[in-house]
Amino acid sequence: MTRVLVVEDDPQLVRALRINLQARKFDVDEAGDGGSALRLATARRPDVIVLDLGLPDMDGIEVIRGVRGWSRVPIVVLSARHTSEDKIRALDAGADDYVTKPFSMDELLARLRAASRRQAEPAHTADDITVVETDGFTIDLLAKKVRRGDRTVRLTPTEWHLLEILVTHPGHLITQNRLLLEVWGPTYSENTNYLRVYMAQLRRKLEADPSHPRYLITEPGMGYRFEP
Repeated sequence: MTRVLVVEDDPQLVRALRINLQARKFDVDEAGDGGSALRLATARRPDVIVLDLGLPDMDGIEVIRGVRGWSRVPIVVLSARHTSEDKIRALDAGADDYVTKPFSMDELLARLRAASRRQAEPAHTADDITVVETDGFTIDLLAKKVRRGDRTVRLTPTEWHLLEILVTHPGHLITQNRLLLEVWGPTYSENTNYLRVYMAQLRRKLEADPSHPRYLITEPGMGYRFEP
C-alpha cells in the first residue's frame, strides 16, 4: 500500500481526504501542524505527502525545506493560496506539485498517483541520459544535436541550454525562476519574457503544431515541463 502523510489543520477536510484515500487503498497518516508533520515524516517514511501551506505553527514552506533536508519523497501542496508567487515559492522549496483549493478529489488523486509513479521509477541524473527520443524529434545530449526526421535542427546556445534542462528532467515542472537562473543568471530573475520568447522558438523548431505543443508544456504562472 502507498503510505500518504496528510498535513492539514482542517478536521473536516482531513476526514474527507482520509475516507477517499483509504477507499483507494492508500495507507493514511495525519498531522495537524508542521512540527507533527516533520516528526511523522521521519518516523513513518511516507511514500507521498499532501501538504497545506497555512499551518498553525509554521508556514508549509518550512515543512517542505525540512523534509528536503533528508528526503526526496514527493510533496503535493494542497493550498488556498492562488498566486503565482506562492506556487513558485513552494516549487522552488522542493514541492513536486501544487493543487489549489477548492479542488477536485479526482484531480488530487490523479496527481498523487503520478507523483507515486515518478518516485517508483529508477533515479537518473542528467549524466545518465544521453539520447532522448520522441515521435517528433531526437535529441543527442552528448553530441548536442537535435534531429527531426532526416534533418538536423539548428539551435542557438541559449535554446540548447533551455532544452537540455527540460529534457533531462522529464515529466517534472521546472520553475521560471530556476530556468532564468540557470540559463541567464541571477540578474535576469524577473525577465520571464525571455522564457516566453525562447520557448516559442523551440516549439516552432520542434513541435508539429507549435500553438498546441505536445512535448514542451507551459504551466501558467509557474514554469515549463517536458512531457516525453
